Amino acid sequence: MSEGPPPLAERRARLVALAAAQRRALGADVEPWRRPLSIADRGVSAARFIRNHPAWIVAAAVAPVALRGGGIGTWLRRGFVAFQIARRLGGRESPVRFPTRSSQS
Repeated sequence: MSEGPPPLAERRARLVALAAAQRRALGADVEPWRRPLSIADRGVSAARFIRNHPAWIVAAAVAPVALRGGGIGTWLRRGFVAFQIARRLGGRESPVRFPTRSSQS
């Protein structure tokens, strides 16, 4: 009688050992790319942040110009202080009421 296929347990053990060897080889091949891929991943994260929070980027660009002193910086600081005072005095609502189209006659 000829030998049939190897028993299932032996075949499974061989395949598990082969997969482990392939994982080790792949890990060794990918190791030189670990640092460059990590840097690229941080770049992608930064790009997503910029796309999702454009106001922060604009504020970061405008803040040094506005706060260096002089005309606009002084008025921005005064406006921010006034905003904080109004918010604290009036709760979450602005004490200033702007007319709407329905309230105008």
